Amino acid sequence: MAYLTLHRQKLKENFEFLRGMFEQHGVSWGVVSKLLCGNRKFMAELINLGIHEIHDSRISNLAKIKEIDPKVQTVYIKPVSKRNIPKMVKYADVSLNSELTTIQWISEEAHKQGKIHKIIIMVETGDLREGVMGDHLVDFHAQVFDLPNIEIIGLGTNLNCLNGVMPSTDKLIQLSLYKQIIELKFNKKIPWVSAGTSVTIPLMLHQQLPKGVNHFRVGETLYFGVDLFEEKIIEGMHGDVFELFAEIIEMQEKPMLPIGMLAANPQGEMTVIDESLYGRTSYRAILDIGLLDVDPKYLIPEDGEFEILGASSDMLILNLGENPKNYQVGDTVKFEMKYMGALGILNSSYVDKVVI
Repeated sequence: MAYLTLHRQKLKENFEFLRGMFEQHGVSWGVVSKLLCGNRKFMAELINLGIHEIHDSRISNLAKIKEIDPKVQTVYIKPVSKRNIPKMVKYADVSLNSELTTIQWISEEAHKQGKIHKIIIMVETGDLREGVMGDHLVDFHAQVFDLPNIEIIGLGTNLNCLNGVMPSTDKLIQLSLYKQIIELKFNKKIPWVSAGTSVTIPLMLHQQLPKGVNHFRVGETLYFGVDLFEEKIIEGMHGDVFELFAEIIEMQEKPMLPIGMLAANPQGEMTVIDESLYGRTSYRAILDIGLLDVDPKYLIPEDGEFEILGASSDMLILNLGENPKNYQVGDTVKFEMKYMGALGILNSSYVDKVVI
C-alpha cells in the first residue's frame, strides 16, 4: 500500500526558521492546517511544536484541534455558510468575514452561546476572491462595530489564491492605510493587519514588507519551505517534510504505443500518437496509487530517470526506459509533491500516513 511520511525534525526546523523570522520583524502568525485534512496524528505534531494559533477552512478540523489542546486559538479562514454558523462559533475563536449579513448571524449565535467572537474583515485587493471593496469599508465597519458579541481584531486580505495576483508593497500599504482610516473614523483600535500568507513571505525576506503588516497566516512555506515568488526552496528550510512512497505492482517490457482503435479514456483524454515510437518498447511500472489519490502533475519523482505516463483511478503508470536501476515488482518509488499533490494524498483515506 502507498504511504505518506511526515518528517518530524524537518517540520520542526521549518517552524523554527519561520518563528525566528517573524519574531525578528515583530509579526505575529498562525499556522494553516488545512493541508492536513483533519489527520489527528499530523495535527498533534503541529501542536507539539508549540503553536498557539491554528487556521483551517474546515470546522471539523478546528474541532479536532480543540480536542487536542483547547488553549490553541482557532481561526476559520473562509466565509461561513449560514447553517454552519453554530458549529463555527463553537469551535472557532476567530473567523474571516466579508458579508455584513453573515456577521449579524454570527453575532446572534455568539450571544446565544455566551461568547465574544473575534472577526477579521477581509478586504478585496485585486485577486477577486473574498473581500469587501475598499470604498465600502467605512460604511461596512459602521454597521459591524454596533453588533453585540463581536470583536473586530483585524483587516485581512488574500492574494494569489484565484487569479494569481501577487502581493506587493503598494497593495499592503493600502491595506494598512484602510486600517488607519477606520481607527481614526471610529476611534477604535484594530490590532492586526493580516495581509501575510506564504506568498507574502518573500517580501519580508527582501525587506519589502510594510511595517503596518503585523499578522501572517502560513501553511505552504511551513510544509514545503518554498519561496512562491521564485518557486525555489528558501535557504535554511526543507522542501521534503512530506514524501510519498508507492509500490510497484507490475513491471513489464511493453510497446511504447497503444495498439487498436483509439477513443477517449475515462478522463476524457485522447492519446496523441508519436509515429517515431512505432516498434519501440520500454519497461513500464504500475504503482498502487491513482487519480483518486493525487493528480500526477503534482508529483515530483525522486528518480529523474523515468517519466510519469498517466494514471487511472487507482494506478499510476511510469515509463522506466531500459530500467537502468533494475526496479522490480515490490520495490517502492519515492516522490516529493507540490502543495496540491500533498493535499490530494492527505485527503485520501486509501494512503497510509506515517510520522518519521
